[in-house]
Amino acid sequence: MSARGREQNSRGSGRRGALIWIVAAMLIGTAAAVVAQNFDKVEITSTPLADGIWMLKGAGGNIGVITGVDGTVMIDDQYAGLSAKIKTAVDGLTHKPIRTIINTHWHGDHTGGNENFANDGVEIFAHENARKRMTETHIFTGARNDTVQPSPVRALPVVTFEDGMKLYLDGEEMSVIHVPNAHTDGDAFVWFRHANVIHTGDLCFNGIYPRIDAGTGGTIDGMIAGDDRILALANDQTKIIPGHGPLTDKAGLQRFRDMLADLRARVAKQIKAHQTLDELIASHPTADLDSIWGKGFIKPAQILEVVYNELSARKDSKK
Repeated sequence: MSARGREQNSRGSGRRGALIWIVAAMLIGTAAAVVAQNFDKVEITSTPLADGIWMLKGAGGNIGVITGVDGTVMIDDQYAGLSAKIKTAVDGLTHKPIRTIINTHWHGDHTGGNENFANDGVEIFAHENARKRMTETHIFTGARNDTVQPSPVRALPVVTFEDGMKLYLDGEEMSVIHVPNAHTDGDAFVWFRHANVIHTGDLCFNGIYPRIDAGTGGTIDGMIAGDDRILALANDQTKIIPGHGPLTDKAGLQRFRDMLADLRARVAKQIKAHQTLDELIASHPTADLDSIWGKGFIKPAQILEVVYNELSARKDSKK
């Protein structure tokens, strides 16, 4: 296996109490969130996708695994409290050691196990902005105040990249591609070129509204643009591992992308009608979408707020 990377050494903020709590407790993995989660009851399950490639589900972001003669590469590693279970699950698939982990972004439900795996000698790769975010303190204020401390030094990615990089494992080419200002400012998806498998990271939340982390550079425009890049690489046979939710395909990702575009258009229309944020939320402009997408941990009012704040900040938003 070979890789091209470059070693490089914000404070997030939120505006409404409910949104802040979701960010701090459910996605970023504060100590309070880890304590609240009973990892003893979490089961790590595996789904085969291609020869030597699996998707693992547990708690937090979905994991991708590829193994071969040269070793094993894993995409994301969920929470620290699940590392032992994840190692056991991987051992059940292959006896080849995990050599590399690729973080799709900085949130703790995708990077929480970094330190544990690094202590086993695993190298962590990520976009340079993901590493930067992991070195910072993030303060969230609202209904509950939470401070997310910097990650331990051992948890930090040791190889970073700007636009992307490629890794090779037993003939499989893995393209790791950065998408600017989407879910965060440090997102990357992983394309298994020959196996026709794509791990989207949190560029796709299959079946639920996504978290768009505006405090660390996330935008709905970037989410849509990122999904368009993935769709351009996929075909009807592509297996797509979303950041959250069940395994999907190109049609499933297209539905998610189209929902985001529809949501953006609806909010933009209300902004041009000079609605305030409270008026927008009270009008329930996404009621028909909510019955399909609104049953996850991001509620309609929360996604509406993020999109409203992003679009209303544009100079031409009310023309």
